[in-house]
Amino acid sequence: MSSAPFVWPVRVYYEDTDAAGIVYHANYLRFMERGRTEWLRDLGFEQGRVRAEEGVVFVITRADVEYVSAARFDQELVVLSALERVRRASMTFHQRIEDNAGRTVCRAINTIACVDAASLAPRRIPAQMMKVIDRAQ
Repeated sequence: MSSAPFVWPVRVYYEDTDAAGIVYHANYLRFMERGRTEWLRDLGFEQGRVRAEEGVVFVITRADVEYVSAARFDQELVVLSALERVRRASMTFHQRIEDNAGRTVCRAINTIACVDAASLAPRRIPAQMMKVIDRAQ
């Protein structure tokens, strides 16, 4: 991970698991989404406010996910999110989910794009946000 990772705790709820009692594979992406959302919030950018004030939202455009081991109901996990690359209208994150012993459960490279909230056309990341992101790297 390039930048120092932002760490966000997650607990596995019953609803996150499949019939075998392990985390359903798509839910790891949900956990990573929470990590990125809380990273932005930590930088001072609540996504609802960014949409209302700037007219942009962020959408995932690429997810390269590797499932390493299974997580189970009631397990405590942490999502580590590190910004790898920033472009004018996108950001790429290296994300990893670990158990409370520090073992990797899942890892991914996720790219998100900044788009117009109404048309979904690509838009530049707002200037003020870019300034803060650049300082955070």
